[in-house]
Amino acid sequence: MAYELGMLGMILLSVFIVSLVSFVGILTLLIRQAVLNNILFALTAFAAGTLLGAALLDLAPEALESGEAIGISQLAVFVYVLVGILVFYSIERFISWHHHHHRELKGESHKEVHAFTYLNLIGDAVHNFLDGTIIAASFLTNIPLGISATVAIALHEIPQEIGDFALLIYGGLSKARALLYNFLSALTAVAGGLAGYFFLNKLAHPTLFLLAFAAGGFLYIASADLIPELHKETGIWKSVMQFFCMVAGIVLIFGITSFLE
Repeated sequence: MAYELGMLGMILLSVFIVSLVSFVGILTLLIRQAVLNNILFALTAFAAGTLLGAALLDLAPEALESGEAIGISQLAVFVYVLVGILVFYSIERFISWHHHHHRELKGESHKEVHAFTYLNLIGDAVHNFLDGTIIAASFLTNIPLGISATVAIALHEIPQEIGDFALLIYGGLSKARALLYNFLSALTAVAGGLAGYFFLNKLAHPTLFLLAFAAGGFLYIASADLIPELHKETGIWKSVMQFFCMVAGIVLIFGITSFLE
């Protein structure tokens, strides 16, 4: 009993530490608003790159590997990815309609918060939930593996959390709200840790679905929302910077993923 409580305590402590990584965006508070506005286009491109990298180089391969292990076809995995894209599209359309309708009724004219900010929070919440289940599974295998997995996931989250925070600011949230919402989204790792600890043997197929679903969501956000935003910049210098920042996001996720594997 004491061992089980100790194991649960280590899992909860680990996922909470990983959740605190979301506050890495606080570093941007040290930058003046005028300077931050000038570099947001580059950080948004970096965010698009990390989302594409996480979806295609991390989540989707994990989903395919998990599917193969339990006899689920690759076609079914990609169907789950498509479901993620369609669901995120539907959510965005509803959020956009609701905000537009609400503002018409209230006659509000405050700064609009783009729908993709909420979509990113949802996708990130799913991703963090999965991180929690991975940490729980690692600790239940053995404690050193659990510690290694915690460090690996924390390192993996740092570049994406920087991009996520920049994305929330770009989407219209204040710095304080962006930090709060990003942290609340990160706390789903705690729920994932608890689910992994108590229901791990029952999570094989749902975990596969969530991996593919999150990949579809990240693909939708990057391709339908962020890349069109980047096209609004017409200057050749900014276009070149955006391209290299996007590639940097992809390469960084690929490098970290490859190294940790």
